[in-house]
Amino acid sequence: MEITLQPVATVKNFRTEPIDDNWETIIAEIELADHIPTEAFNNISSFSHLEIIYYFDKVEKEDIVFSGHPRGNVNYPMTGIFGQRKKDRPNTIGLATVELLEHNNRTIKVKFLDAINGTPVLDIKPVFKEFQPKTEIKQPIWVADLMKNYWK
Repeated sequence: MEITLQPVATVKNFRTEPIDDNWETIIAEIELADHIPTEAFNNISSFSHLEIIYYFDKVEKEDIVFSGHPRGNVNYPMTGIFGQRKKDRPNTIGLATVELLEHNNRTIKVKFLDAINGTPVLDIKPVFKEFQPKTEIKQPIWVADLMKNYWK
């Protein structure tokens, strides 16, 4: 089965390299694609957070490995691709929950989006409390170490 998607928007920021850390200071604009009407953003300001689904268009298919040490660090356990959030994924799709800072016509400004300048956006969804986890979130202890500088 082949699935064809067309970007609905594009990320605009000053970050051009997909580096794993120091994303907190990055403020990104997401600008609607020409074929998407401005009305698609109607009432978006009513939400504090959005989920951005985007495409890692710079990932080379030969970089995709289905298991390995996260970030190549042998101090972390061998972990399958579906137990990691790295960009080198089978379908090269990213997902981020962002804070909506501003809406202006065909553009929204967000914080906590770990996508580089020019990244194609596949979808934008508001965060509903009702879709958030109902039980405690569990994760291995190595994740906190891996993420310690991500949002700095």
